[in-house]
Amino acid sequence: MTERLAPARVVPAVARRDFIRLAGATAAGFLASGATSDRIRIVASITGLPLDDELTRRNITESSTSRLGALIAGLRQRGWVEGVNYRFEIRSTFGGPAQMKTAVQELIDLEPDVILTGSTVDTAAMMAATTTIPIVFATSNDPVGNGFVQSLAHPGGNVTGFTSSTPEMGGKWLQLIKEAVPDIQRVGVLFNPASTPRAGRYYLDSLEQEAASSGVAVVLAPIGTVAEIDGAIGRFAEPPKAAMISLVDSFLVINRRAIVATTARYGVPMIYPFHYFIEAGGLMSYGPTLEVRSADYVDLILRGTKAGDLPVQSPRKYELLINRTVAKALGLKIPFTLLARADEIRE
Repeated sequence: MTERLAPARVVPAVARRDFIRLAGATAAGFLASGATSDRIRIVASITGLPLDDELTRRNITESSTSRLGALIAGLRQRGWVEGVNYRFEIRSTFGGPAQMKTAVQELIDLEPDVILTGSTVDTAAMMAATTTIPIVFATSNDPVGNGFVQSLAHPGGNVTGFTSSTPEMGGKWLQLIKEAVPDIQRVGVLFNPASTPRAGRYYLDSLEQEAASSGVAVVLAPIGTVAEIDGAIGRFAEPPKAAMISLVDSFLVINRRAIVATTARYGVPMIYPFHYFIEAGGLMSYGPTLEVRSADYVDLILRGTKAGDLPVQSPRKYELLINRTVAKALGLKIPFTLLARADEIRE
């Protein structure tokens, strides 16, 4: 059962008036590009997820939970029909450096009209391979700091896209998990230094500041392989009382089911940054509402707009999800004040 409650906090997007202006100029850009309606465009996507992962499903019926499904549906709404006026190609980098190199090269060889990337690691890999093919990152947490764009309002170059969170999220996650588990004395922070923004520091500053003011000790739990998940989580099952925070991290998303199952086995409460973890059986998440706006930018680029002229946009809404059944299994009684602020309570 899903119970909808309070609306999520609204976060203003970057330079939305610029986006409206560009959208209005779509037809002019299309004509200026010299494109013809009979040319089959190529929309490419690269992902760190295995191609059999549920989040890589292309079926438009999965649009409410699948970023890729929503993209296909969004393009259809804008007049782009797969197999009619465009071809969709997807490659996975899952499997290590050799597979990433292969996937990147295969997409470059296709000479696509636009490439959609799903993580910071994938965006960096594609940018290293091309400075001309337009790239749209579906999510990035620090695009300026990572060198993807010159600025959010004026990206420049061949890259633009969407951010998914801010550095202050670290402190927010700690506030929320401490409300759910008020008697914690320490909080473990799970992340892979190789795939989380600034090796974790992007969020750790605000998290550590919040911990200092609330009297909670921060214990880092970096991992680099699936085999390390058990030990990293298991040590927080012992006294003193602890909870955990999952940082924004493509490695953790790929291995979300193993992580959630391990927290259940050890009885460790954890808060996650995306709803994907709740759907895998996690306790609670706080992060951007799934709004797949990349179809807007892919459409504009296919019609002639330069990627570097499209401002990077921020999340418009964040949502708090709580699974009350998982809370009961962990022996937690979630305070009503926290439940009342949730956007969804799942049973």
